[in-house]
Formats: sequence, C-alpha cells, structure tokens
Amino acid sequence: MKAGWQVKTLGEVCEVVNGGTPKTGIKEYWGNEHLWITPAEMGKRSNPYVAKTERKITPQGLKNSSARLLPPNSVILSSRAPIGHLVINTKPMATNQGCKGLIPNENLVHKYLFYFLQANVDLLNDLGSGATFKELSGGKLKEVKIPLAPLAEQQRILAILDQAFNEIAKARANTEQNWKNARALFESHLQSVFTQRGKRWVEMNLGDVCIFENGDRGVNYPSKSVQTSSGIPFINAGHLTDDGLDIETMNYIPKDRFDLLGAGKIKSGDILFCLRGSLGKCASVGSLAEGAIASSLVIIRAKEIVRTEFLLAYLRSHLCAQMIAKYSNGAAQPNLSAHSLKQFLISIPPSDSQEKIVCELNELKKETQRLEALYQRKIELLDELKRSLLQQAFAGEL
Repeated sequence: MKAGWQVKTLGEVCEVVNGGTPKTGIKEYWGNEHLWITPAEMGKRSNPYVAKTERKITPQGLKNSSARLLPPNSVILSSRAPIGHLVINTKPMATNQGCKGLIPNENLVHKYLFYFLQANVDLLNDLGSGATFKELSGGKLKEVKIPLAPLAEQQRILAILDQAFNEIAKARANTEQNWKNARALFESHLQSVFTQRGKRWVEMNLGDVCIFENGDRGVNYPSKSVQTSSGIPFINAGHLTDDGLDIETMNYIPKDRFDLLGAGKIKSGDILFCLRGSLGKCASVGSLAEGAIASSLVIIRAKEIVRTEFLLAYLRSHLCAQMIAKYSNGAAQPNLSAHSLKQFLISIPPSDSQEKIVCELNELKKETQRLEALYQRKIELLDELKRSLLQQAFAGEL
C-alpha cells in the first residue's frame, strides 16, 4: 500500500443510517415534501446522482417511522432485494428499510466511497444473510475495510476514474447502438419481404395454406408430481425462442399420459404459435418428431404451397403483427383463437422465390448474429475494463 494510505472500517469513516417506511395506510404520512427512495427505484437509474424520487413523505411520516433524512452527498446502498444498488443523493433524502445511508466524514470523499462500494458489490453480497432473501446488516457493513487514501490522492483517483468511465460509457453506448442497428437492419429486410410483393405473388388466408391443431384443453401444464426427467417433451410458450425450442428447460410427461391426448401432438417441421400470454411468439420445432403442446399454443403445419421457413418469417413480420392487432380481443391480456389466425392474410410467391427469400434471410440472420456476438463481447470487455480500473484504484495502482 502506498505511503500515507490507511486501512479503516466503514464504521470509522462513515455514519451508517437505516431507513424506514411510514405506514402506507395513513395519508398524512405521504405527501410532497421529503424525498424518499427504495431499492426498486434505485435499480432503474443509470446515473448515480439522484435529486428526485417517485414518492415523498411528510414531516409526520418522517417523525412516525424509522426513516431519517440523509444530508446531500451521502451514498445510499440497497441492502436487500438486491444488495448493491448505489446512488448519491444531491438533496436531503430518506430511504426505506431496504437501504443503508452512508454519511462520509471529513476524511472521505463521497464519490470515492461510491466507487469503493461499487468495486465490492460481490463482497457485500457475501456478507448478507437470510433464508428468504439476503440482507446486509448495518453491523456487517460497518466492519467492511476500506483503503483510505489522503484527500488529495482521493481527488486524483476520482479524476482518473471519472474520465475513464465517461469514455467507457460513450464506447458502451456506441456499441449498444451498433447492436441495435444490426438487429434493425435484419428487421427492415424482413418487413420489406412482405411489403414489396412481386407480380406472381398470391394473397391468401393462412387457413388456405396451413393446417392448425390446438393443444388438448383437457390437459393442464403437468404438475411436479407428473413431470419426469425423461419421456415426451411438453412444450409451453417459455420454450419458444428465435432459434427454435429451448430443449434444456423442457419438461416431460410419461408416454402413457401422452397417448391419452386427443390433440396437440407435434410433428417434425411444425411451427408453434402462442395464442395468449406471449401473444404472437412463435418457433419451429425443427427435427423434434414427438411432443405435446400446452393449450396456450397452436400447431401450424404448412401445406405444400408454402415453405415452413417462409411461413415462419411471415409470422415474425410486421405484417403479421398488424394482423394480430386486428384480430386479437383487445383485452388487458389479449388473446387469439386458431379460427382468427386462419383469417390472417399472407402473400405467397412461387416456390423458387420462397427458397431464394429464405436463403437471403438466413444469410442475413447469420451475419446479424455474428455482429451481435461481436458487440456483446465488446461490451463484456468494457465492463471488465471498468472492474479492473476499480480494483487498481483501491490497490493504490493508479
């Protein structure tokens, strides 16, 4: 450790303040005066500084609860559900009981404390305890040791970190935008397929080009007592992904239960479409030749006039989304019927054009996925760089 540095506990250099919540049923406790923040609200923030909160409490609410106003430039840490959200208040602010307020003394710069806690979120989580969910006690938090640099050194370190993190944030934002652009390019091409129709395209109803089969409504999603580690796959909306079925999370039912089903049995090459809940979500079953579907799904089986891959592209297009909006019931949790799905309009080109379109979409999808993987890795490297800089800062290596 550098000369002049000391190792202190947080309890020695901070006052640790617990939060509290006024009784929610008393209107006089809730109003428009004292700022009051919770872990849930902290988790929504991208900027560490906070000057506004979703809710406020009155002086009576403050007086009749364990909440306490923290002075500006305190560091607020969520100490449960989850442990590790961090903000710096720029105005006096109270918190609920899921937070700890840390008021630094004259030897500790608040932003230095913020970065230290950010660098040690894993440690803070390890110190948490509890059966239902982990909670970090004030006592444990006070025992955490912090490498304390002289004030001038703290300011120098903060200048380096602030500049570096600002550049990292810009690079991350650019990378995320490039990621979105790659996805948007694929989506744009997908939409153009079904809006720029050729001369030999024919408009038909889905019911004319597909066979539909509902799941057996008499069979509920299997309970734990019925599920087995092997057997016949039982598929629900959660197993549908852009790349097919998520086999790893699949549940199974015994063969004798499967044999009792009167409907909803898949065949290789089928498409599954969600009629409620995750409305419009769809996926191909690929080469999976046997399985049963939940009643929230419908099997779509392409006739010879349309290629399965072309049909799947249509079901993921903006044109299909417009059809869903037109035919869904418009309830709080909208749903469709297979009968309504049969009314959807689809424009179909000749078979050779379908094959060409599918090949182009597959190539573009592969390139999109390659770029997405590249951008994801770049974001991971930027996050690793940030963690590395934080570690160096508190090891006296900056």
